[in-house]
Amino acid sequence: MKKKLLVHVCCGPCSLHVWQKLQADFKLSGFYYNPNIQPFREFEFRRLELAKIAEKFAWPMIWPAHDMREWFAAMRGLEREPERGRRCPVCFRFRLEKTFSYAREHGFDCVASTLSISPYKVTAQINSQGMALSKKFGIAFLPENFKKNDGFLNSRRQAQALGVKHQEYCGCVYSKVERLLRLRK
Repeated sequence: MKKKLLVHVCCGPCSLHVWQKLQADFKLSGFYYNPNIQPFREFEFRRLELAKIAEKFAWPMIWPAHDMREWFAAMRGLEREPERGRRCPVCFRFRLEKTFSYAREHGFDCVASTLSISPYKVTAQINSQGMALSKKFGIAFLPENFKKNDGFLNSRRQAQALGVKHQEYCGCVYSKVERLLRLRK
């Protein structure tokens, strides 16, 4: 019998390669918990693009409520940190903690995240948070680097073929501002 794996999903395009890689070995469910994504219309855009994919491939998905107030409180004091800086591991932990909590409450054997597929994320930051939470919750974490072997490019190509749009920034308001400032220079 396959182990039940709860996959924290950041967005639709990034989920494609990850899901394909894991589905042979695990019984998968997706967990779209991303209160970091700003503004809300961007959160909804990403949720709807993921929903298209989930419906097409019959992926079981969990859609927790979007409450950005707690996320902003957790980021207090880290607002000026650059992308990949000290804010990111706190954000990863925030989202993964909710994922682990749900996994424990609903009998999942392990947790993974699509976050490590992004070339803009530091995989070691994601995996260290996942491993720490694994100890805290007593549930295994799958410390992967899904960007290996062109994972990101593969996911992006699949998304384009399906007509699923890819976002233009990490998702948080701070990364959006950082991107806009880079574009202006």
